Amino acid sequence: MMLATSAIWFETSIAATRAATHVRDYLRAFHAADAALTLCERNLLSAGGDAPTAPFASGEPVQWKLESAFDAGAVVPVAQWPGSSSPPRCLVEPWRLASRPNAIAYLLTARGFGQSSESQVWLQMELVIEDGATEHHWRRVAARPF
Repeated sequence: MMLATSAIWFETSIAATRAATHVRDYLRAFHAADAALTLCERNLLSAGGDAPTAPFASGEPVQWKLESAFDAGAVVPVAQWPGSSSPPRCLVEPWRLASRPNAIAYLLTARGFGQSSESQVWLQMELVIEDGATEHHWRRVAARPF
């Protein structure tokens, strides 16, 4: 009976350790993506909202869903994130809003990594600039696009 109880407690502690490691890895990836998003937004706004070299899309941009397009166009705002397998990346895609012709919108997509490359967090921000005012709409990408 004592042996069975000890074995159960041992398995429980191993499961708790794995869960804590997973949460720590997720938080590391989340903070890396959040920092990349903030730095990309800051760089875009400091440039005066000038559009990147990409053309304006008529609908919501979808290049962030393509691995080759994301890797080719993404910037690396920090050389390395502590404890991450790769530095965070950010892709800026401009587009025109059909309902607001005087506004310029940007979709900023950030990808942060945890200790392994399998641990990833994707965050997005819709940034709308119109008449000198800036709007922020934040969202988390529920499923990895690739």
